Amino acid sequence: MPLLYLLLVFQTGIVLTGAAVRITGSGLGCPTWPECTYGSYVPVAGQAEGAFHAWIEFGNRLLTFLLLFAAVAVVIYAIKKSRRDLLWRALLQVLGIFGQGIIGGITVLTDLNPLAVASHFILSIFLIAGAVSIVARGRSPLISIRPTETKVKLLAHAQVLLTFVVILIGTLVTGSGPHAGDLEAPRLKLDERAITWLHADAVIGLLGVSLALLVLSEISPETKRRVKIFFAVTLAQGLIGYIQYVLGLPELLVIVHVLGSTLVWIASWRIWLSITTAERN
Repeated sequence: MPLLYLLLVFQTGIVLTGAAVRITGSGLGCPTWPECTYGSYVPVAGQAEGAFHAWIEFGNRLLTFLLLFAAVAVVIYAIKKSRRDLLWRALLQVLGIFGQGIIGGITVLTDLNPLAVASHFILSIFLIAGAVSIVARGRSPLISIRPTETKVKLLAHAQVLLTFVVILIGTLVTGSGPHAGDLEAPRLKLDERAITWLHADAVIGLLGVSLALLVLSEISPETKRRVKIFFAVTLAQGLIGYIQYVLGLPELLVIVHVLGSTLVWIASWRIWLSITTAERN
């Protein structure tokens, strides 16, 4: 069981180290891929990009290998326990991690194109959802169910979809802002103020859908509890987002906001799981 949680922790950790790479301007600390610098897979003395930036970027790459080992370990665990439901999800984690390596290479070789950076983060969001599902199924075998109430089903899908949209717009805000990962990296040519307000409007819509879900009498007490957790995390995330916007995106708050986005996504996915799955009798 701890192994399954470790996979989720590593999937979240890779997002945070990626944010650290970006806000420290270390995105091109290793200027090539798969090598860190030409002729070496690790940082070398006297590297033009500087030892600090090189080791920050290399540390993020190194965590990818730890994440891969954790995913392979879950595959082995699923085989030993004869858990097909865990096995195919764990295999998707392995494939996704290889996909992250490829996208990471594209990101470096395109000098931190903001769309490549955003794709890196979005794939992590999908992998985190998969890791949350693995943890849930590891705790208790689950089966898919069809909610009898159409409005419950629709709200559940709308809630998780809106959460994804909020995060997606958030990547556009990031791609338009100052923290590019390198001083020379390109930025999206979007109105930073307008895209930020669009992001905030999407959050308001998400809270509205979540409130509608909360007041439904048809949902279980466990789902209500998860929706309340979602509200608490999302409101805290919104407050952090507003503060960092007013203060001009200080680096520490940017990392906290990135952590908050993963926690919001995890909370939303857990709501969806509680409505669409049930313990096997």
